[in-house]
Amino acid sequence: MNKAAVGGGGGGGGPTAAAAVAAAQKQKTLLQRVDADVSNLVDNFSHLVNLARVNDPPVRNSQEAFQMEIRAARMVQAAESLRNLVSELKQTAIFSGFGSLNDNVDRQVAEFNRLEEGSERLLEKVGEQAAANLKELEAHYYSSVLRSSQGDDG
Repeated sequence: MNKAAVGGGGGGGGPTAAAAVAAAQKQKTLLQRVDADVSNLVDNFSHLVNLARVNDPPVRNSQEAFQMEIRAARMVQAAESLRNLVSELKQTAIFSGFGSLNDNVDRQVAEFNRLEEGSERLLEKVGEQAAANLKELEAHYYSSVLRSSQGDDG
């Protein structure tokens, strides 16, 4: 865990910037590992295919068989390295995903709180305007000629 990020968010986003730099460096390292492992697999496979011909001299065949075993072992190592890399990427995505998810949730909560305050202020203004308009309409109604003439009829 990044101790700076856990300690609370004091100032100008230092932990976030440091985390972004660390994530970019880790991504670069992982991509280099992927490239190295894949090129290792391809190289060893191409050598295996080249060594797969059958020759007449038995000594030559045993040497090629030994070279094929070595190339196959290197391919297995590269494949295992890729498998471990995938596992590491999954763990990184899961664990670092929670941190960014929490940050995103906190931002959304803050945004919704801000919107709630704005909505409440707007509702107060609308209520005040409605009350003022209602008073004005009541004053017009009670002082209108039509109401006075309707009241005289009854």
